[in-house]
Amino acid sequence: MPTWEIEDKFSGAVCGIDEAGRGPWVGPVVAGAVIFLNRNVNSELLNNLNDSKKLSAKKREILFTLLQEEEKKGNVCCGIGLASAQEIDELNILQATFLAMSRAAEKLSQKPTQALIDGNRLPAKFICPTSCYIGGDARSYSIAAASILAKVYRDNLLKDLAQKYPYYGFEKNAGYGTKEHIAGIKAHGLTPEHRRSYKPIKEYIDNTFY
Repeated sequence: MPTWEIEDKFSGAVCGIDEAGRGPWVGPVVAGAVIFLNRNVNSELLNNLNDSKKLSAKKREILFTLLQEEEKKGNVCCGIGLASAQEIDELNILQATFLAMSRAAEKLSQKPTQALIDGNRLPAKFICPTSCYIGGDARSYSIAAASILAKVYRDNLLKDLAQKYPYYGFEKNAGYGTKEHIAGIKAHGLTPEHRRSYKPIKEYIDNTFY
């Protein structure tokens, strides 16, 4: 479970950063950035924060709402950044992820003095010093909060896309390559939101799609 141990290694405004949506075939990659300005926040939030992938969709939604409430109280500072499917195709998914992370950090109302990034790679340029932590979303409150922010925001974006493109099951699969998604592509082709640099989508374009 997350603690403050990593945050306590640094002084100033320490932000956690995580992303959602590197694997899906469609839509943007989304990054969340969170600074806890005051650790005396709703205990339900701290007691339940964890790697977003380990939580149910309902629990993530509850935590997302709690984060928004704490931000309104001035206890938490949140930022969300996106890199589009087109940017993913132009830059590659890693660099697009770094771009989304940078945009999320720049959206924070307070400039961070240190960024804690989930994973094992660091962006070349950032608005503050950075450090990375494998499994950071299960170790750091700030990174765990960022993972919730990114995941819920992206899931909601895909639900909106499902309204616009109703044949692919985006509201259920979040853009991953499920049977329903594959059937949708075969029947209706690609949407403008599909990542054309991804192997399955390239295979469809080349008429070698399974």
